[in-house]
Amino acid sequence: MVDILSLKESALVYLDRSGGLQKLAEDCRPFNGSHQIEAVYRFCVIVNPSDVMEVDPVLGERVLCDPLGSTALFQCVCFLAIKTLSLIKKIHTQSQVNVILKLTHLPPFPEYTLDLCSFPCGRGPMRPVTMEGLVIAMTRVTKYTQGARFLCVNDECPCSTGFHHIRVHAPGATESATVRSDFSCTSCSSPLREDVKFRVLGDRQTARGADPRQSARCSERPSAKVAEVPVRHPVSQRVLGIPAHVHQGSDITWSVEANGVQTWEPEQPREVCGSFWKLSKATEGFRWRFSAIAAHRFGLDVAPPGLYNTLKLSLLLSLVQNRADAKETTYNFDLLAVTTDTLVLDRLMTYSLSLACRGVRHQASGEMFASLARDEHGAGTANIHAGSALLATGGICMLGDLGCYKKERLDAIQSVLESCTVSVFVPGKKYGEDADQLLNFPVHCSFWALTDSTEASRRCRRADCAVLGTAEMGPVPVQLADAFGLVLQCRHVGGEQALLAQTLHMLQQAVQPGKLLYPSCWEFSTQDYKELVGHARSLKAEISAGAEKIIHGYYMASRRVRTQSHGVKMSVASVKLLISLAEAHCKLCLRTQVLEEDAVIAILLCENSVTLKHGASALVIPPDAIFPCDVGNVDYYQSRDETLDELHQNILRFIYSYAPGADSYITEE
Repeated sequence: MVDILSLKESALVYLDRSGGLQKLAEDCRPFNGSHQIEAVYRFCVIVNPSDVMEVDPVLGERVLCDPLGSTALFQCVCFLAIKTLSLIKKIHTQSQVNVILKLTHLPPFPEYTLDLCSFPCGRGPMRPVTMEGLVIAMTRVTKYTQGARFLCVNDECPCSTGFHHIRVHAPGATESATVRSDFSCTSCSSPLREDVKFRVLGDRQTARGADPRQSARCSERPSAKVAEVPVRHPVSQRVLGIPAHVHQGSDITWSVEANGVQTWEPEQPREVCGSFWKLSKATEGFRWRFSAIAAHRFGLDVAPPGLYNTLKLSLLLSLVQNRADAKETTYNFDLLAVTTDTLVLDRLMTYSLSLACRGVRHQASGEMFASLARDEHGAGTANIHAGSALLATGGICMLGDLGCYKKERLDAIQSVLESCTVSVFVPGKKYGEDADQLLNFPVHCSFWALTDSTEASRRCRRADCAVLGTAEMGPVPVQLADAFGLVLQCRHVGGEQALLAQTLHMLQQAVQPGKLLYPSCWEFSTQDYKELVGHARSLKAEISAGAEKIIHGYYMASRRVRTQSHGVKMSVASVKLLISLAEAHCKLCLRTQVLEEDAVIAILLCENSVTLKHGASALVIPPDAIFPCDVGNVDYYQSRDETLDELHQNILRFIYSYAPGADSYITEE
């Protein structure tokens, strides 16, 4: 048997070397300033398993494989230190010291990992493990008992006074294991009663996690293996804790007492394939060429090259601007595609969703934002289940065809798009609270949606101007379309010829799956695009003075023109959208400085979007301004460059004519 005394000595040496004793002394000072006697004094001890192994391998093994036993060792050492150094004079027994060991990390071995898809179903050793998962539900913060004092009912027993019977919360234990009425005195076997005024309470919150590989399906149905994580201690979403097996019907649930919680994100590719680097070198000196080829060759499994190029480019820009660690929605932009062929666009968006750092395909019958249920493992408090929008935090939430939604749901989507916030009403009476409460959750994702322009609109139909005017948006009201940052009209530029090309493409894909249908000198796989998006997303772009002036000038000129002619107010959100699009185009081209050509692409996309919603302005541009030329033309890219150069000059003339003070930074020539 291992010498307990030597283990206690090793624990004391570790605390001395790591600064734990000094921290213990600092934590004791607040208790001396209070005149109230506590039943339990709680202390957090930071433990680095690697450092403990260097001090004493036996103690390190005990920390990793027997957390309850190692906690008892550190509890004894801390109590002796408190009494020897007279840190707290009001403490009487060792049981009053509640020590929480905070492990900094665990060894990177399978034995210390809880995989929600492959973790064994049997009861294993009660050792700490790490778990990586996606939070799909969480409760409100409630109270739980950290410690309680019990007294013997026999007045002649010495345990009827003092602090002989102290119950503290153990990892994985329920509230009834800490406080109940059937405890007996160890001295005389008489019943124990709780001294309620000495009960110590703490905050508790339970998060329900699922494997991140199931994130796209979490909003559709419950997963087979989930983890309930009681977060009982203030911690800084990688979870480190001790699992307890709970079996519930056909589902398997693991309850993990959280010892530490960290924000965790899956690794994304950061290196670009050689093909895109070669393309970048080959297109040097051509301002618009790289992004054009990248969009032209994108999604060839869904649509032939040349079709929906503007939408493809917009999807790539949206993917580049989304980051899994994004804490604000300043540079996310929402995309609405208006089309007559919802099937192909739905497939194209679904294909693009696979490139997102986190992508969720919402089902019309599922919960989009949040729902309430009663917590099954706690005191009946409200358990808030995340919908598709919250599950897609830092990524993309694809809504699909808006024609499948009822008016109430469309109004809710509009409200969230405008406020970037989800509100959840919690009735207090139903969930055991004294008062009702309204909880607000920020929405940190971009929305993709599409609508069929041929559907009978619920509002008054209006004429569709093929070049400059507004477009029919089917069941989508104007207010909802305004809430989407970017609106695109996706139509077949070549008419019947483009429709025939799409039909042949689908037939060839069905008859000859996997065959290279469109050979070219530039071939990119889905993995190549995933690496491109991942690398571009990690770049930090800075806006140049020239790009900033042209964006500011366009906004001021457009606000003046549209306010006078249409009564449309250009909000500050338009400037954020312009900057976001320009930065995304810059990063997609593997650059770190936003140039004027990036601003031009952003302006053309925004102007077309505003035109579709509110009509044309003095800045007259074609409806397919980003890809204005015939794809079958041999000199396609050269013709496109020349057209974009001309549109660039038109934008400068527009700014010079209508923006206040534009003559100070734009010359008439």
